[in-house]
Amino acid sequence: MTDSRLATHGDYRAATDAVAAATLGRVVASKCLAVIPAYNEEVALAGVLRRMQEQAPGFDVLVVDDGSTDDTAAVAEAAGARVLRHPFNLGIGGAVQSGFTFAQENGYDYCVQVDGDGQHDPAEIRKLQAVLDSDPAVDMVVGSRFLTADYVYPAPISRRTGIHIFAFICSRIVGQRVSDPTSGFRLCNRRAIALFARDYPHDYPEVEAILMCHYHRLRMGEVPVQMHERGGGQSSIRGSGKSTYYMLKVLLAIGAGLFRARPTVEHGDAAPVSAAPRI
Repeated sequence: MTDSRLATHGDYRAATDAVAAATLGRVVASKCLAVIPAYNEEVALAGVLRRMQEQAPGFDVLVVDDGSTDDTAAVAEAAGARVLRHPFNLGIGGAVQSGFTFAQENGYDYCVQVDGDGQHDPAEIRKLQAVLDSDPAVDMVVGSRFLTADYVYPAPISRRTGIHIFAFICSRIVGQRVSDPTSGFRLCNRRAIALFARDYPHDYPEVEAILMCHYHRLRMGEVPVQMHERGGGQSSIRGSGKSTYYMLKVLLAIGAGLFRARPTVEHGDAAPVSAAPRI
């Protein structure tokens, strides 16, 4: 993609409830998909799907059962959701990429990721959509827990510290404020869907996905949302050992990304492929 509109710059767009409400009718007119990656989320999933039906009825729902050993798939089917089942656990990156691949193959205009553990409120999807609707140059909008002073995200201080470290690094790299790079509550348009269906990070992918957008010259925005404590199941980074691994893994991925060949050619750059002159 080489459209000059996709250059990453500027700050986040904060959508108001009034704009979000006005946008809802246009959302229904588009083809929209909600991807819910789920691994052993039988406890919380039914409530998430019920909220999706109540608050975002214009979205088709795809539950990606990532090799669960409980009744996650049965709960999703009983609620009327479409279910894509992995024969074994691929991890969050593989589950989300399966959802993006489904969205691309079925011609969806928008794809929102909603966690199956109840942390993301489907009522907030309209705020994400309002950002894309107000600025067609934005390709992915992220729901941020840290853009409002009147809300404190219920997480351990060590995890919040890690998030702020990643936010600082990402902001410096992409040249705009990134307040919540680990948020998985994201809405993408067709350009971002195509990118993530083709390539998506595997372990702990949220931070890397933001950098992928930047390197491919797609634009991202953020909007303040409220999130909740997980309604069941167990976090994949629970425990001090896993938290340390998570920090090191993401920092290593960020560092490696800085040295990769850029996937797009900037205006005025030398041709990436050329015939060597013959003597």
